[in-house]
Amino acid sequence: MVAPRWAAARRPMQRLVLGREIAVLLWGTSEPVVDWGRLDIATRNRLAKRATVISILVIVLSNAAISVETYLLVQLAFNGGVLSYDSTIGAPNFSATVAAVAVGLVLNVLFGIGMLHPQMRWFRTGSLADHDRRKAVQYVPYRQVAATVMAWFCAVGAYIAVADRVTADRIIGVAVAFTLAAASSGALTFLFAERALRPLAVVALHDYPATHAMYGVRSRMLAAWAVSSSVPLIGLVILNVGRGLDILPRPQGRTDWATVILAIVAVTAGSRVVSLVARSISDPLLELRQALFKVDKGQLDTRVAVYDSSEIGVLQHGFNDLVKGLQERERVRDLFARHVGDTVAERAMTSELGRSGTKADVGVLFVDILGSTTMAEHQDPGETAELLNAFFTIVDEVVTRHNGLINKFEGDAALAVFGAPVDHPNPAAAALAAAREMARQLRGELPIQWGIGVCFGTTFAGNIGSERRYEYTVIGDPVNECARLSDLAKTVNGSVLANAPAVHAAEGEARHWRSVGSRVVRGREEATELFMPVEFLPHDPPSFSDVLSSILRPARRTLRL
Repeated sequence: MVAPRWAAARRPMQRLVLGREIAVLLWGTSEPVVDWGRLDIATRNRLAKRATVISILVIVLSNAAISVETYLLVQLAFNGGVLSYDSTIGAPNFSATVAAVAVGLVLNVLFGIGMLHPQMRWFRTGSLADHDRRKAVQYVPYRQVAATVMAWFCAVGAYIAVADRVTADRIIGVAVAFTLAAASSGALTFLFAERALRPLAVVALHDYPATHAMYGVRSRMLAAWAVSSSVPLIGLVILNVGRGLDILPRPQGRTDWATVILAIVAVTAGSRVVSLVARSISDPLLELRQALFKVDKGQLDTRVAVYDSSEIGVLQHGFNDLVKGLQERERVRDLFARHVGDTVAERAMTSELGRSGTKADVGVLFVDILGSTTMAEHQDPGETAELLNAFFTIVDEVVTRHNGLINKFEGDAALAVFGAPVDHPNPAAAALAAAREMARQLRGELPIQWGIGVCFGTTFAGNIGSERRYEYTVIGDPVNECARLSDLAKTVNGSVLANAPAVHAAEGEARHWRSVGSRVVRGREEATELFMPVEFLPHDPPSFSDVLSSILRPARRTLRL
């Protein structure tokens, strides 16, 4: 947790330097902003103006600092490492050096803004980026480096044109020093431009992120090496070679200030460039880390802004694709679970058993609406669908509370199974309890007639179908008998009937059921003893046989077909 706190502590300063809009667009309040279509023209103009102003300030300040370092080194090299007023500010060509640096700064700003202007103009318009535009935005850091190098070479020419009584040695020394300064300034420009122009990169790469690195992390590390080690050490080597060839005077006095200044330049320049490189790598990695935390918590809509053209940008793009795939996978899994049930979906996704099955003792509940065909003929289809949705919602909620599985919806009916595919300690009791609760809820909430049948017995439970398509189902006599009991129960307005094996296996739940006699149902030869919930029986029945007769009389003619 140290890294997120460190990043959070840095962001107030980043907002101060880069501006609130850029900071919010890069990092947001709690997550990176990826909906770049929301940027209006006014916001784009503000971002473009701010980025332009900051670019000018950085170019001027960084090049001014490098110019001072370069001038001191040149004067010290030609004065034997003596640091005094006469060898620095009071030197004969001090004004020429100032003029050369001023020319270099002005040209650097003009060249840099000129190369950046087409991209800023595109950014302000809000138009989509084509292939050429994306490449142009990605090449901006390289072009900024080219502008910086050209400006420094022009500064050498300005020095030669303005300086008085310059010798060949002096010209070579200034040219070498300015060349090293150009290398150092170019490396810094590259690192800063890549970082400062992230808003343009995000917009350009938003619809078509980079899938390969334009310039890699290695390029940044080489730039850091050039500024912190290569340029100062090359300068030290050139200084000693020039003294050895008697082109430069040998050091005078106890302290060789030329080497001291080179060491200071190496330390200060190294700290600047290492800081830029560290941030250019750590910022996107911290964003990815925070995004991973959110994905780990289930926030699969998390995305990171893609603005880097190195391997890190490819990683950002890959992360977004990965999370998008996880989101799609979760959506498919959710749809799959809605079609077959959570239990079957989980079993199918973990076991990969294919077509297979086993025998299982299960409780079966079948519920069917009476007169649904007539209702569909005389009722608006939307109203019918709304009523069926309410009906199936009640069925699903009740079955789920009793650890059952909705095996299938069949038009206006539903088949629920208890004890498969997940074992249940007492599937018969669960089925009977679910039937009683379902009947109470249907009676109290929906203006329809229905029948519920409950049976218990041994069935085949497993995946049935072809190799390309199969479904989980239960097959057996309890399923068929349950459907017949549901038809029989519909002859009474909202009734529940169960067979004897279900009640006898239900243990404590059996006390809520009472036998109402036996009946031979359609498709069977032997009579089935029927049970009803006590709460749904008439309060003062003459006898159980009379109750059974009153229940079954309307259907008697159809049961023996």
